[in-house]
Amino acid sequence: MKGIILAGGNGTRLHPITLGVSKQLLPVYDKPMIYYPLSVLMLAGIRDILVISSPRDLPQYRAVLGDGSSLGISLSYAEQLAPRGLAEAFTIGAGHIGDESVALILGDNIFHGPGFSLLLQEHVPHTDGALLFGYPVRDPERYGVGEADDRGRLVSLEEKPARPRSNRAITGLYFYDNDIVSIARELRPSPRGELEITDVNRHYLARGKAHLVDLGRGFTWLDTGTHDSLLEAGTYIQALERRQGLRIACVEEVALRKGFISPQECYRLGERLGHSGYGRYVMDVAESLRGAGPEERGGSIGAEHGPRRGIGAAVGLKA
Repeated sequence: MKGIILAGGNGTRLHPITLGVSKQLLPVYDKPMIYYPLSVLMLAGIRDILVISSPRDLPQYRAVLGDGSSLGISLSYAEQLAPRGLAEAFTIGAGHIGDESVALILGDNIFHGPGFSLLLQEHVPHTDGALLFGYPVRDPERYGVGEADDRGRLVSLEEKPARPRSNRAITGLYFYDNDIVSIARELRPSPRGELEITDVNRHYLARGKAHLVDLGRGFTWLDTGTHDSLLEAGTYIQALERRQGLRIACVEEVALRKGFISPQECYRLGERLGHSGYGRYVMDVAESLRGAGPEERGGSIGAEHGPRRGIGAAVGLKA
């Protein structure tokens, strides 16, 4: 499976702080926002990832993330010349996707909850059609809303309905089979001039091949698109990390526990950031797992443990 992080847009709701920097490079407490969606894809076992952003911002992403080789993954980059809808990611990334399935995650979404990595491991390898994630919200009329039957098959999909049939908002994490490329190419722009992800999902719904995973109680899904929500996300991450002693969406630790890099490689990554608490944490995790076998290194991913036992419940993304 290939991965795509869509980090485009102009961040107008966050002006003036996004006048000179991409929204997805703003800090969410102790790390750039894009670490959160990147860590989600890595937790799903995806190692070949395309980052899509504006021509202005792509050099900044290359400077922050590089080619991914230090994390044992491959990162490539593509331009979205103007915000033309989420579904455009699949036409821009068609060459990257090739004949494989694909995961799309929005660069400003943060996911955190118990057993998230186990949930991904359970569902992602069996993606047939569309796999969406629903999250209960208090105001579903503000979102795209999905309703599923007792087998998890999507039976209705509404965009900002006046009378919602469900309170399950569709989050910014999507998994599709390879049909997504042809579906996206056939889409026509909506009245607002965009290729809508809801229209993609309706294609799969009409085929009976759309499924909805309920993230349920105890899980947190955050969108960091406004000043208030960005501050709330940073405060949330700060509180969890201070209380539990873990780093949420620490991509170096995810890479280590997934077996993408060795403890020695992870330690060297921490050394580069050694003057920060984040860097010292990475070194501490690497030291604690020197000599551990692959099963021991990866066994606690997704569990709620401190830095010497696991990466926490995990990771973000709306990692």
